[in-house]
Amino acid sequence: MVDPRAKHLKRVRRLRRSARGWSVRAGLLFGATAVLVPYQGLGLADAIWAAAAGGSLAIAGWRWVDFRGFAQLPVPPPVSPEIAAAETRAKMIDVVSRLPIGHTVITELRRQRTQHRMRGLSVSVLWRRLDRAAVTLAGLRDRLTGPAVSAVADAAEAERALRDLADRVASVERATRTVAGRGTPALAEAHTALSTQLSEGVSAYEHLVMASAAYVAEDVRLPGTSPAVSGLSEAAEMLRCVAESMSELRKTAPS
Repeated sequence: MVDPRAKHLKRVRRLRRSARGWSVRAGLLFGATAVLVPYQGLGLADAIWAAAAGGSLAIAGWRWVDFRGFAQLPVPPPVSPEIAAAETRAKMIDVVSRLPIGHTVITELRRQRTQHRMRGLSVSVLWRRLDRAAVTLAGLRDRLTGPAVSAVADAAEAERALRDLADRVASVERATRTVAGRGTPALAEAHTALSTQLSEGVSAYEHLVMASAAYVAEDVRLPGTSPAVSGLSEAAEMLRCVAESMSELRKTAPS
């Protein structure tokens, strides 16, 4: 991420350096003109010196005007390290996601990070069940066509809702372990209710995944011959015919 404050100060320094450079050039050219014109008279070369000196002086004036005008602008506040790190991380994720396997790598890293965050909590068992079911469904998604397409969309929405619920259960469980006092029974009751709801949701999601696998299996077992098997059979028959023809030609060829 480019810091706006650093970018502003860098441009101020660049304008100041440019203004000083053109001022030095204008001074040198005016000095050379002041020495050469009285010494040799006004010739073509002296006219070029004088024109260059005037042009350098004009550019130096413009540079100083630009520098003073930009220097009067308010300096942007510094960006907090948290915001800079978040934006840098978002850009890196965007760049990696464009790679052929980038999206898969990022998804796996997020899964591992979330699983590490759930470690030591009772909800981690339900989280792992949900994660395994989601990975299984992801492998079946490309084969779920026809009437199963709507089920894929429903499954994705259910997965997001269950993951959000798991995060809430984990937060309540951490609060129950941290806070001690009158609020503990209420937190424990809320944790139990949310855990029950999450367990029922994960079980329903697993049933959906099993139904999806059964759909894919039955779709493969439809009556008829597979196109791949038919292609292999046709190729084998063609090779057999070619071999027989070559054998006949060899037998009938004059020795």
